[in-house]
Amino acid sequence: MDDISLSGHEAVERIGAAGDNATRVPRRRPWRIPALAGALAVLIAVAGEQVWRPGEHAAPPPPPPPQVTVSLPLRQTVQETGRFLGQFAAVDSVELRAQVGGTLTAIDFRDGQIVHKGDPLFVIDPRPFEIRLDEAVAQYQTAQAKETLGNVELWRAQQLKRTEFGTAESVDQRAAEQRSDEAAIDSAKAAIQDARLDLEFSRVTAPFTGRIGAHLVSVGSLVSGSRGGTSPTTLLATIVSLDPIYLDFDMSESDYLAYQQAHHGGAPHDPVDVSLDGDGHYDRHGVLDFIDNAVNRSSGTIRARVTVPNPDLTLTPGQFARLRVALGEPAPALLVPAAAVIPDQSQQVVMTVAANGTVVPKVVQTGGLYRGLRVIREGLSPDDRVVINGMVRVRPGIKVTPVNGTIVPEPPAGDAG
Repeated sequence: MDDISLSGHEAVERIGAAGDNATRVPRRRPWRIPALAGALAVLIAVAGEQVWRPGEHAAPPPPPPPQVTVSLPLRQTVQETGRFLGQFAAVDSVELRAQVGGTLTAIDFRDGQIVHKGDPLFVIDPRPFEIRLDEAVAQYQTAQAKETLGNVELWRAQQLKRTEFGTAESVDQRAAEQRSDEAAIDSAKAAIQDARLDLEFSRVTAPFTGRIGAHLVSVGSLVSGSRGGTSPTTLLATIVSLDPIYLDFDMSESDYLAYQQAHHGGAPHDPVDVSLDGDGHYDRHGVLDFIDNAVNRSSGTIRARVTVPNPDLTLTPGQFARLRVALGEPAPALLVPAAAVIPDQSQQVVMTVAANGTVVPKVVQTGGLYRGLRVIREGLSPDDRVVINGMVRVRPGIKVTPVNGTIVPEPPAGDAG
């Protein structure tokens, strides 16, 4: 009972002590944690209701089908052509070599200049050959004098025989001497021609009109020469003709077969267009006038040649050029832009658009280029709508929005076919 019944003074002291302790230790408020948890649950419920509530935040609609430009293939009568890479070669090319030996005394041209037939080029000291010519002339005169004396002696022997003061043996001897004198004259004439020829060869002239290269010997050099080429000779320079000029190229076996079928195996004589800069402008023209008689077994090609006029002398042997050769007869064909043909491994594919807007690929066989457009031989019909623009946006089987376009060929002046 003592613990329970307290006096008023003691009760006041305990209450004061409890109040002092309350100021030193904060009281816990357990009701705050459930309140925060409840607020968080309400926020999650509201957010979920806003996200998943149908009709208020629906998924974005799918994009519309890509737009592409389509066109029907262009129908034209075209000449099937083949394009080749050729190299120019001189019609005539000569190594100028000395045909007589001696000291080089003059060079009468500038390296690389155009020379004309008969122009003097080199001079080998002609004095030894002039001496030989003089000797041959002197031998000829001696032979003539002997022949004159022999004729007189023969006449005299014949007269003595008639008067019986001479013999037949003397007449025969004089006749033999006369024939020997005539042979000596012929030999002297040949010696004169030989000496004149050596003197002529001491002056080297241009055998034809063309461009000469650099001189390979200098004035004062001792050169070796031989007319028959039986001994080593000195190379003086080279000269090549320029007008006309050959353009050599190799034709594949299939192109050669197409060419032969179109020309019925006849001799070639067809116009050819030539482009020098590779920009598609075929502003020069020549004639295909030679095809070799055998196909190269290792390469499967055959050599052909075009003769090209070169009046301005701007074409040079060794220079490359592109040429265009007609391989077949003119025939109707379908044409599409070259960019519309897509390589797919070993096949060529053209993208078309069906009536329902679906992209349908078609495998085609292509030909050459005609006025910037690709010739389609097989695999495409005239009613197919071909994708000519927007190729990066199409794939087989997808839907597209086709817009009609037009296929326009390049003008003839820029024909790259």
